[in-house]
Amino acid sequence: MSLIFESKIKVDENNEWFIELTDTSDGRVEICKNMDEYKEKFEKMGEDYGGNVDQVIWSQDDNVPPYHIDEIRQAMADLQAEVEAKIGRPLMEENK
Repeated sequence: MSLIFESKIKVDENNEWFIELTDTSDGRVEICKNMDEYKEKFEKMGEDYGGNVDQVIWSQDDNVPPYHIDEIRQAMADLQAEVEAKIGRPLMEENK
């Protein structure tokens, strides 16, 4: 069985973004108000499975402005670079 997390970008009543992180195996939901929280909660949820998450499905609510998506995309790229530097290899291997 594949382990799949869902990450849904939403905005609150103050138009601040947050990510709703869902473990599709058991239905747990965590609210992440910034990328540090997302990283921390993602790792904690993944620990239950030995850190082996097979897939993350991203989505967004219709009312999320493009500038929030750009901000999150850049933060994710920064986080990916940080993790890759730490482990010494790319997170996603190219298919050959």
